[in-house]
Amino acid sequence: MKQEFTSRLEKIELSLQKFLPQELNDSWKELSFGKIDSCINQEHISVLTQPCAHLVSLGGKRWRPLLLVLCAQMTAQAKKTDVDLTKAYGLTPLVEFAHTASLIHDDIEDGADTRRGKPCAHISYGMDVAINAGSWLYFEATTAIKALNLSSDEKLRLYELFLQELRLLHLGQAMDIKWHRNPDLIPSIEEYTAMVRNKTGTLARLAVKLGILAGGGTDSEIEEAGKIAQDIGVAFQIIDDVKNLTTGNPGKKRGDDIVEGKKSLPVLLHLQKNPQDEKILAQYFTQAKNKGIESPAVEKAIQLLTQSGAVEQAAKKGSELVTQKSQELALLYGTKTEIGTLIEELFNSMR
Repeated sequence: MKQEFTSRLEKIELSLQKFLPQELNDSWKELSFGKIDSCINQEHISVLTQPCAHLVSLGGKRWRPLLLVLCAQMTAQAKKTDVDLTKAYGLTPLVEFAHTASLIHDDIEDGADTRRGKPCAHISYGMDVAINAGSWLYFEATTAIKALNLSSDEKLRLYELFLQELRLLHLGQAMDIKWHRNPDLIPSIEEYTAMVRNKTGTLARLAVKLGILAGGGTDSEIEEAGKIAQDIGVAFQIIDDVKNLTTGNPGKKRGDDIVEGKKSLPVLLHLQKNPQDEKILAQYFTQAKNKGIESPAVEKAIQLLTQSGAVEQAAKKGSELVTQKSQELALLYGTKTEIGTLIEELFNSMR
């Protein structure tokens, strides 16, 4: 990855470690919980922190917090003002912790076994611990706002923005759950897009909005950038859908979307052209769910989607959408700045 990204990513890691440290010092406890009973020790609190800190430590692309910082810098560069990078980096836990919390819950809801090449949190720590820890991390993320030296009005704006996006994230997840629980229920492509804009796109939207806000952008600029970013999130979900059926996503098993009953874009594109295959695909989903990733139904479903050209069509759609929307974001202020070019390069490096 470019050196310009590496230096920023190192600062992002420091910010994440500050708000979710391995050693829970008194100042962290005070920020998170306020005054607590003296009998509560690290062993008690680690039931919350350890599953979350472990997943964060396994890495991830970190493109959302990096996008936040770049958007703050792009806005300041376009407006020819100084940007408060302390504020920008200080906000990065909001997007990365929300993302991590969503992964913990998503794995439970999908019945997944692995995440980033390791057992999922609910496998390693137990279902009850994982549910509670994931829920806690959504709330814990807001300590990043609490710690910033901002006015009450500025903090209120950040809280409102964060909570609005979290509500939309859960709406998108609710739509996805409804469809993957029922093998016979096929959403329209329009419904799929709306679902992904919220389930996946909302954290891209949050990152961009926080970044534009930190850089001194106006409300209209924040909203315009958010709309662009949500579609970048859609593009990368489509690319992940394709990878799942081809090379397999890093740390996951090839075709586990079939096991989970995901109505991904390749599935919807195939059925748009071949509606007569709806019953056979529903059967493959059911067989894969019952027998697991080793079920022959997984490869049969992948072969069907590949031979029809639906996988290739989805890959083209995702790639074109990344190109189009990253260019729009880079040109948010009319002229592409140096940082705008870096934003394009970030997304190109992730294909």
